[in-house]
Amino acid sequence: MKSEDLNTPNQPTWCPGCGNFGTWAAFKNAAAQENWNNDNTALVADIGCHGHIINYVHISSVEGLHGRAVPVATGIKLANSRLNVFTFIGDGGCFGEGGNHFIHACRRNHDLTIILHDNAIYGLTAGQTSPLSPLNFKSKSTPQGNLDEPFNPLALAIASGATFVARAFSSDVNQLTDLIIKANKHAGLAFIDILQPCLTFHKEYTLQYLRENVYYLEESDDKTNKQIAFNKSLEWGLKQIPLGVFYQVETPIENKSLVETPIAKRDVSELFNY
Repeated sequence: MKSEDLNTPNQPTWCPGCGNFGTWAAFKNAAAQENWNNDNTALVADIGCHGHIINYVHISSVEGLHGRAVPVATGIKLANSRLNVFTFIGDGGCFGEGGNHFIHACRRNHDLTIILHDNAIYGLTAGQTSPLSPLNFKSKSTPQGNLDEPFNPLALAIASGATFVARAFSSDVNQLTDLIIKANKHAGLAFIDILQPCLTFHKEYTLQYLRENVYYLEESDDKTNKQIAFNKSLEWGLKQIPLGVFYQVETPIENKSLVETPIAKRDVSELFNY
């Protein structure tokens, strides 16, 4: 398979320079390398600019209600645990409307890959402050500055029980491709925070700012130490934005008992007698 084989007749409608282009390219590259297709893979998208990605990748997919992509993906995995299931979600849907779904999916360690399109703003609805927007950030919804401290998505994922936690930069397509493949191969809840600029509405986390201030974690670092991972997740600032795998451990997954006989393969006719 080639990445071009996954293209659809639809043309992207994202703004020029949007970080979604890098995520789209990385996912197609990963799918081509791993032969993810309609027989073995399902995609779930939330509402938002990022959600259009399912219109541009020729793999079976569904778009959930705003903030509800994670439980939809969980249902798909529970019904057929043999599928590779990917959830594409924005920072607003994941930590605003869908915050409870995210922490419980992490806690239960469902065998999913959650891909966060992190531009720290509501882009589709024209630039309102999101749960990841920085303190004092000025937007259409907070013209005098954001009063709330933002969530730290990596720290929240680690604390909630996710067993694979990583961060990427949408412009580094090669690293992101590798992380998506590693996340899918991980048995348990895998979370990738993808930093991506919103050139139209977010004037602080620009492409230049991100390029100048990210650095890569060492492969030799201990990925099983939760305290070290948590401390690294708190780093943010000039030359202090780490990328790579922060935390990875092997623990029992919530739906392990369904692996041998997925719900989709079971005879459930007796249930209709009740």
